[in-house]
Amino acid sequence: MHLWRFSDKKILPWLIICLFFVLISEIEVSAIEVHTPSEVVAVNGSDVKLSCTFKSTQPVSDQSVTVTWNYRPPNSQAETSVFYYQGTPYPQEQGLFKGRVVWSGNVVKRDASITLLKVSPTFNGTYTCQVKNRPDVLGNHGEIDLKSLYRRSESWEPRLGAAAL
Repeated sequence: MHLWRFSDKKILPWLIICLFFVLISEIEVSAIEVHTPSEVVAVNGSDVKLSCTFKSTQPVSDQSVTVTWNYRPPNSQAETSVFYYQGTPYPQEQGLFKGRVVWSGNVVKRDASITLLKVSPTFNGTYTCQVKNRPDVLGNHGEIDLKSLYRRSESWEPRLGAAAL
C-alpha cells in the first residue's frame, strides 16, 4: 500500500498552488469610491453646492472619515486647499475661500459635499474631493469643473475668472 507523503515531488507543487489560491480568495480588496458631477454651472453671486458622495466597504463614522477639498485654477497645475473635514469642519481662514465655503455633507450618510457662497468668476476651475475612511484609504477622487455665469439679457454666458486671464 502506497502512503501519500508531502515529500512526494509530484504532489507538493499542486498542494502549494491550491494553498495559494485559497489564500488569495480570502483576501478582500477594497477601495473607496468617490462620485461627483463632472461639471457644475453657477450664477455669479449665488451659492452653489459641490456634491461629493462616496461608497466604502468599511463602517463609516465621524472619527474614521477625512475629507479634503482642493481647488485648481484654469490652465494651472497648482492646487489650493479649500476645505478639510475630520470629525468637524475646518474651513480656510485666509485667501480666496475665507468665509466662502461651508460644510454641507454628512459622512454617516456618505455625503462629503460643500457649498461655495457668493460665487464669482475667480472661483472658476477644478475642485477635487478626496475621501478616506480608515482603513479604506485607497481609491479614486472626484473632480468638478466649476463655471460661473452671468446673465446678459435672456442668455447665459460663461465668464472667465481673473485666474484665467
